[in-house]
Amino acid sequence: MEAPFESAPGVEAAVSGFAGGEEEFPTYEEVSSGSTGHREAVRVTYDADIISYEELLEIFWKQIDPTDNGGQFVDRGFHYTTAIFYSSDLEREAAERSKNYHEERGTFGDPIVTPILPLTTFYRAEEEHQDYYKNHKLKYKYYRNRSGRDEYLKKIWE
Repeated sequence: MEAPFESAPGVEAAVSGFAGGEEEFPTYEEVSSGSTGHREAVRVTYDADIISYEELLEIFWKQIDPTDNGGQFVDRGFHYTTAIFYSSDLEREAAERSKNYHEERGTFGDPIVTPILPLTTFYRAEEEHQDYYKNHKLKYKYYRNRSGRDEYLKKIWE
């Protein structure tokens, strides 16, 4: 999820981490075990004069399968399920409008299961998980090609 956000004009940073669980300062291994209640997440820092929160939401929708309750593509487990975490009432309202738009339009063909949740704490993932798509280009390319993600996104957004 870092790559599409980082490539958008106005995005200053996209940081991999974890959100939504109770465990303080979880490690990647702990989150991956499913024992923390966290989801893998990306914190996006942006210049609102260049890109809006609504535009960031559209980037989000165009990267995921929001109808999958069990994970994302080949990545299975609660920690891989999608969510939108909001930091203010304005963000919550914008996220709800965006989700309702896609539900009413039937964009994804099936009901959207992506929850909209308050952000309590975001924990930055370890350094080896930052910019994975840049730092492990060959592994990432292989994973991406085998994941089914691109075929799904092409089908939905063409």
